[in-house]
Amino acid sequence: MQRQAMCAVPPMGWNSWNTFTDKINEDVVKQTADAMADQGFLEAGYQYLVIDDCWSLKQRDEAGNLAADPEKFPHGIRALADYVHAKGLKLGIYSCCGTRTCANYPGSFEHEYQDARQFAQWGIDYLKYDNCFKPQFQDGPTLYRRMSLALANCGRDIVFSACQWGKDSVYDWIRSTGAHLFRSTEDINDSWNSIRDIACSQMDKLKYTGAYCHNDMDMLVVGMYGKGGNDYIAAGGCTDEEYQTHFSLWAMMNSPLMIGCDVRNVSDAAKKILLNRDLIAINQDVECRAPFLLNCVTNDADLYVMVKVLSNGDLALALFNMGDVPALGAVDFCDFGLPANAGMALQFYDCIEHTEAGVWEEVFTTTVPSHGSKVYRCKLVKKP
Repeated sequence: MQRQAMCAVPPMGWNSWNTFTDKINEDVVKQTADAMADQGFLEAGYQYLVIDDCWSLKQRDEAGNLAADPEKFPHGIRALADYVHAKGLKLGIYSCCGTRTCANYPGSFEHEYQDARQFAQWGIDYLKYDNCFKPQFQDGPTLYRRMSLALANCGRDIVFSACQWGKDSVYDWIRSTGAHLFRSTEDINDSWNSIRDIACSQMDKLKYTGAYCHNDMDMLVVGMYGKGGNDYIAAGGCTDEEYQTHFSLWAMMNSPLMIGCDVRNVSDAAKKILLNRDLIAINQDVECRAPFLLNCVTNDADLYVMVKVLSNGDLALALFNMGDVPALGAVDFCDFGLPANAGMALQFYDCIEHTEAGVWEEVFTTTVPSHGSKVYRCKLVKKP
């Protein structure tokens, strides 16, 4: 069977872990599929519905196969996949490159090909593959290559999400394994400190993301408001301003957009952030070019300015204030390739407010609130 090219742009969807942890079950997945199809998430591009850890029995069956917990999934994974597919969505599942998963369920080490065939038979479309309980005699590249090759030969197109946490110099080798995305950070939690620290840890690694292999900065916590599946994840929650900055960062930095909140009960404010068509368009731009950082004249060292070249010649320009006080920034157009003698200006469109923001020549100035963000789509026009 000829495989289809998958994940030219970052995948979008939902993952069960942040809200449900080990309490995931068939009813939750079906209700989430209903909500994603009915509330505009599927239409916006969120297509993968991923069941994380704790879905299986604690031991393999007599044939050595993984088996779904019959109390959590009484009709089995195949029937659930059929339900999800009927909604126009795709179903993902979880395993681990070690002997056990992170929650101590069976891992896929020495069962890679058997499990890949099982996932294909169930109609799985996406595999999140974690990094716990690795055999000490096997290195990371080898373990992820094993499952990648197994998936490539299982008879079904399955997206391979390598949840590798940024270990073992993953940036140097992960693309060669065939993974479509790779977790590059520790686990996120629902706090501003976690969002800030993860984003800042990847500022010097922007070049490592690109088409068909995306730097995954972990699931979105937008809309959780401190209601995580355990105390670590809950962590007190964030403001809507901080959630907006979180989503804007992930969109600009080409991270996969995997919702982690309970979409069955999502707030209007969170839904507005998650369904922002202008930020999603930047994240899903067909050329998937990595953004780059600019030097900026500012009164605050915690202000980051990022530019991304889009496929139609537009620029995405974003300012992120990681600090605790408002920050004034001035962006010189010459720094990203538009000198004063070019005879061109930039027409700004505000991607958060969805409004025109004027025509600017040579320098753009704005004030960004504490923990806030501003994102613009800029089109070259002749100077007035």
